[in-house]
Amino acid sequence: MATPKERPVNLNLVAFRFPITAIASILHRIAGVMLFFGSFILLILLSMSLNSEANFGYVLNLLENPVIKVVIWGVLSALAYHFSAGVKHLFMDIGYGETLETGPLFAKITITISTILVILAGVWVW
Repeated sequence: MATPKERPVNLNLVAFRFPITAIASILHRIAGVMLFFGSFILLILLSMSLNSEANFGYVLNLLENPVIKVVIWGVLSALAYHFSAGVKHLFMDIGYGETLETGPLFAKITITISTILVILAGVWVW
């Protein structure tokens, strides 16, 4: 009779230290999902505003709601990060930022630029 094997232990994902390139990649995917769902919200608001003059006024009043401002800022933040990471991928497609030395540098630059854009989007929304 074989000896019983130890059961696998669940991994503690919080204890992992991801490299900056992995964090940038994960954030790019999260931003893409946020843009996908956020675009539906923006399209609903656009559709409502185009129905009538009264609905346009209603949407304008709705955009003053702090919760809606956070949603708009979230969609703009996702757009800023996804755009920055997309430009990074374009550079990688032409051969820049693919090495072990330049990959983390490009990821840091992407995160820094998108952080600045997110702050500017917050200032613009509020």
